[in-house]
Amino acid sequence: MTDLVAVWDVALSDGVHKIEFEHGTTSGKRVVYVDGKEEIRKEWMFKLVGKETFCVGAAKTKATINIDAVSGFAYEYTLEINGKSLKKYMENRSKTTNTWVLHLDDEDFRVVLEKDTMDVWCNGKKMETAGEFVDDGTETHFSIGNHDCYIKAVSSGKRKEGIIHTLIVDNREIPEILE
Repeated sequence: MTDLVAVWDVALSDGVHKIEFEHGTTSGKRVVYVDGKEEIRKEWMFKLVGKETFCVGAAKTKATINIDAVSGFAYEYTLEINGKSLKKYMENRSKTTNTWVLHLDDEDFRVVLEKDTMDVWCNGKKMETAGEFVDDGTETHFSIGNHDCYIKAVSSGKRKEGIIHTLIVDNREIPEILE
């Protein structure tokens, strides 16, 4: 991969995906890899600027690499996810998801809650869940191996903060991480 010009890490609900882009400015080659797997390969492209669009992850999220000439033979590469710059997408994502990382039975787990759908993902798989109303909010129950887990949703009492989501595993609260 001598023509590797850009690498991005994109955190989606099913995991963190690595996107790599090769751009041969002399050969006109464009190659896009997602998690090490070749998604797009184009040889002998005479137009050196433009865009390449492909899908990432289990939910087939739309991604686009924009290739722009900066000056002379210098190029700028930007990644868009669902039509937003990567930075904007990740800022918006932090508002629409909660992410926890935990270690159970000598294994690392990444749990993601999609707040709009209440879908729960664990290490890239959508979990079977059961919702339950409780006195002070709701609980979304699921299992990781033989561990009982649930995400508790309670009102913060403040309109700007909204609902607070907490992951409980085996009756222990797991701290949230910010991606």
